[in-house]
Amino acid sequence: MARIPYFDMSEASEQYQALLKSRHPLNLYRMLPHAGEAASSGFLALGSALLRENELDSQLREIAILRVGILSKASYEVHQHKRVARQVGMGEATIAALEVGADTSVLTPDEKLVLEFTDVVFRDVKAPDPLFKRVAERFGTRQTAELVLTIGFYMMVSRFLENFEVDIEPAGTIK
Repeated sequence: MARIPYFDMSEASEQYQALLKSRHPLNLYRMLPHAGEAASSGFLALGSALLRENELDSQLREIAILRVGILSKASYEVHQHKRVARQVGMGEATIAALEVGADTSVLTPDEKLVLEFTDVVFRDVKAPDPLFKRVAERFGTRQTAELVLTIGFYMMVSRFLENFEVDIEPAGTIK
């Protein structure tokens, strides 16, 4: 159960309500308005750009997001992004390989590189030069920047979700 009441959406700004029209009715979006303007022009805009206007392969992006959620022990984040990962074509074996200590032999070299990079950035903030160089050489400047922003953004999302104990929507609510 959420630690504070969800925001009364009838009191949300018109701008925020407009941003939600094309989105699933997630409980996250009912908690975010407590943050005021940061929720609409900041949070939703960056999240949307990372999910919809990215050059980084969507499956690689979801590997980073899911791993961050797993490392953060953010059940809501993991639940929602397993659904997104499946929508972008990720198989169950790949999703299972993202768990801590799982067999990663099913992952491609690119997927393993993203997983390694995500773990290091999550844990140490700054990747060591050799690892950063491998990522930058493989994915280029823009995709590397998107990957770092994705990791950082979903660390923030996970911490928001966990601290407010946002509830996972009932089964069948989101498809």
